[in-house]
Amino acid sequence: MALHIHEACILLLVIPGLVTSAAISHEDYPADEGDQISSNDNLIFDDYRGKGCVDDSGFVYKLGERFFPGHSNCPCVCALDGPVCDQPECPKIHPKCTKVEHNGCCPECKEVKNFCEYHGKNYKILEEFKPSPCEWCRCEPSNEVHCVVADCAVPECVNPVYEPEQCCPVCKNGPNCFAGTTIIPAGIEVKVDECNICHCHNGDWWKPAQCSKRECQGKQTV
Repeated sequence: MALHIHEACILLLVIPGLVTSAAISHEDYPADEGDQISSNDNLIFDDYRGKGCVDDSGFVYKLGERFFPGHSNCPCVCALDGPVCDQPECPKIHPKCTKVEHNGCCPECKEVKNFCEYHGKNYKILEEFKPSPCEWCRCEPSNEVHCVVADCAVPECVNPVYEPEQCCPVCKNGPNCFAGTTIIPAGIEVKVDECNICHCHNGDWWKPAQCSKRECQGKQTV
């Protein structure tokens, strides 16, 4: 009788273990949140890797299809690893360009500066102008102003004058020179006082007049 009781106890100890292992399964416990997301990844997040490409507006393109990712992008081909886009050599923008548009693969110049600016004023291409009586200028196609300054001849007098709107000074009274502090005309002898007669050197107006002393005329006494 004791032997049968012992075997029954052993059987009771083994059966709970079997019941526990059979009753507990993975399905009885909820999966981790991360496992749920990974199992339903395609439903929560759109993943087009290896399937297609998406442009800026969300439109999906098939593998091998050519498309523009955005309005200012270069064309691309949808590949397994993503878009493969063209990288062309874009033409250089003109240095005088005043309006650049980026509506395509390459930037485009829509407006080029077609005038010259000089001392706050604008001049048309190839326009000639005189900013001063001694300057002659022209607006070049390069949008730069080139000027020539008049080379005035040396006046032949010691008292030249500048006329309005005239570049170079003029000798209104003809050639002359100094005799002391007196200005005398060139080419004639001038008696500057009771004892001296002077005349200008030919072509050497910048030199003092050449004077010769004559016999002084003394005052006659009665």
